[in-house]
Amino acid sequence: MNQRTGFTLVLWSSCLAMLAVGANSTAIMAALPTMRTELLLSSAGVQWAVNAYLVVSAAFIVLGGQAADRFGPRLASIVGLALFAVASCIIATAGTQAALLAGRALQGLAAAFAVPSTLAAVDTSAAPERRAAAVGAWTGFLMLGFSIGPLLGGALTHVTGWRVIFWLNVPLMLSAVIGLASAGSATARAYATQSRRADWIGFVLLATLMVSLVFGLHALPHAGAAPLPVVGPFALAATAFVLLLTVESRSEAPLVDLSFFARRGFVMGVAIGSLSMFSIMSLLLYFNLYAQSREGLGLTALEAGAALLPLSAALLALALSASAVAARVGLRNAMTGGMALIAIASAVIGAAIAGGGMVLLAIGFFVMGTGLAVPYALAPRLALSALSPAQTGQGSGIINACTFLGGSAGVAGGATAFALGGFVGVLTMIALAGIIGAALSRGISETA
Repeated sequence: MNQRTGFTLVLWSSCLAMLAVGANSTAIMAALPTMRTELLLSSAGVQWAVNAYLVVSAAFIVLGGQAADRFGPRLASIVGLALFAVASCIIATAGTQAALLAGRALQGLAAAFAVPSTLAAVDTSAAPERRAAAVGAWTGFLMLGFSIGPLLGGALTHVTGWRVIFWLNVPLMLSAVIGLASAGSATARAYATQSRRADWIGFVLLATLMVSLVFGLHALPHAGAAPLPVVGPFALAATAFVLLLTVESRSEAPLVDLSFFARRGFVMGVAIGSLSMFSIMSLLLYFNLYAQSREGLGLTALEAGAALLPLSAALLALALSASAVAARVGLRNAMTGGMALIAIASAVIGAAIAGGGMVLLAIGFFVMGTGLAVPYALAPRLALSALSPAQTGQGSGIINACTFLGGSAGVAGGATAFALGGFVGVLTMIALAGIIGAALSRGISETA
């Protein structure tokens, strides 16, 4: 097998896997009401059916990136994707709340290895002139999965039952594993694995920081009635953060290389990617809650998912062509424009739900998809361009850890905004994220 064929197998296997991972992250939201009845889920169980995935992913994803550096991204990807298939089987056959949550946590662990490893595999196996387009394709399929998840989950739950959502992951993941394994030695020369001692102290501190932050963020809506569940986790997170800085600065082989954060391009890419995920997750979750409520649009799960199709189309099209847009107008202008469109689209969607009708809503979602796709597709490229090829796996892990936390922050912040101002409150929060992102993007170097 030649190098080009090997790269093609790596690219499309990784894209297929990310489509499944992305859809899995949001499809469950449409299925949860049925799952709650069938599995007798408690209120906390419904919340942790989503949170278990996010918390475990955020806690382990940097370790997953380091695994790509240590063992090679292709092997780490294969292990992560196979584990994701096993976890999906556990969820699909779950008969209790405990089994469901265990499967979701295992999916989060699998995603923590699969996401940074497949990104590193695509980035390092591509020729320099094709790297930007390849990373854009990887991002585009992940974002497409995020956006079609609610429609897919609603349709499958209505037609065949919610368990099929997770059974579908199995053939998709196995196909991706076969494709990556078949690439074999054709891409082996593109990546040199590193032998380095595992930084377990750094991992424990990082996991504590991530989990504490997520717990604190999700407790924020109830801070008035129960302040301790907010103050306690944030205090623990602050302590873990200080200790992490101290330990990692002295470690010979740190889990988190603090020197990455001295590089402007890396910091900019991480920040903008996190703001994009913040916006995506809060929009998808709270639109579905609003759209399917009697006080909202009164749509079915299937109709609410269909309303998001303009968003899906824009996400895929613009993510795949984001590199061309950046080449034409400049990376800084592309990122700034994309983040500004998020704020504009929030206003259009707000006008639509205030009485503007479904056509205006579709226009708003298309503009939102356009705005989200460009910065989110280009942010990993910006961050990784500041690193050497040998640092790609670890850098990918940090990038994705921050984006998962961005998504958790969007869900948590959205809960407060939704409680105070309904879906309009959530849109206002998303618009502010877009404005902040646009301001940050103005600081990107034109040579990045």
